[in-house]
Amino acid sequence: MSNVAIMSDSNSGITQKEAKELGIRVIPMPFNIDGEEYLEDITLTQEGFYEKLLTNSVVSTSQPSIAFVTSVWDELLTEYDEIVYIPMSSGLSKACESAMLAAKEDYSGKVYVVNNQRISVTQRQSVLDALELKKHGYNAKEICDILTEVKMQSDIFIMVDTLKYLKQGGRITPTAAALGGILGLKPILLIKGEKLDKYRMRNRNVDDAKKIMINAIKSAIEGYLKDLDGRTDNVHLAIAYTGTDKKIALEYKDMVEKEFNVNDVIVHPLSLSVSCHIGPGALALALSKNLPEKYLK
Repeated sequence: MSNVAIMSDSNSGITQKEAKELGIRVIPMPFNIDGEEYLEDITLTQEGFYEKLLTNSVVSTSQPSIAFVTSVWDELLTEYDEIVYIPMSSGLSKACESAMLAAKEDYSGKVYVVNNQRISVTQRQSVLDALELKKHGYNAKEICDILTEVKMQSDIFIMVDTLKYLKQGGRITPTAAALGGILGLKPILLIKGEKLDKYRMRNRNVDDAKKIMINAIKSAIEGYLKDLDGRTDNVHLAIAYTGTDKKIALEYKDMVEKEFNVNDVIVHPLSLSVSCHIGPGALALALSKNLPEKYLK
């Protein structure tokens, strides 16, 4: 049986401490703040990030250099036979594409890059799925193939608290942002596949937004996910949030668990790379379908 290393990046929300506990490697994502580079969870904490963001510092996302990524591969390959690398969605960063090219050219048969278009809590679930597949004896290529096969079986719905950052990123016009601010809109975005997209832009109420996201998740469970295997009981639910106040997320956890009659909904901060584009105060509800049982027998 091949000795497989599992590797991801900090867009998964997995901290360096958690990575050690899980026995994986996590690449810290770089951020440029007022012309200086910071590394997520190394030299940049959640608190530090939002402090900079809220004081109007110039904050932008970056990507780890491929030289740094491959140096970690080289280090891991002294201990492991193969690597499964699960970076953030290729639709949100070029880091995945760069890694895939490097793996193909210089690490063929050794490194397998999973381009499954996930980020944050759904990317985190992919890492946990990879670890489960590893336990069942799959090699790196098989793990990569399975994770790619199920890549579209997830959704993240995000209620945005402020339109300021969507305007700055060019996702809405200044006029739309001004009007939305006057009306107090709390738009809902969707991350599915390769992009952060609009889902419902004219919602005016936080409580309504919470219900809309729950109903959207229910529709997914009863719709396209049920079509896969006829089941509605085999999904992972997760809540994510931006900012440093976890209270609203924990309150929403209680609401979601009652709605779905479960008691295992996880709560994690939303990826900082997404937070750059939507700002603090956002709340997200996500789901991922469990791995098909045929792979876990």
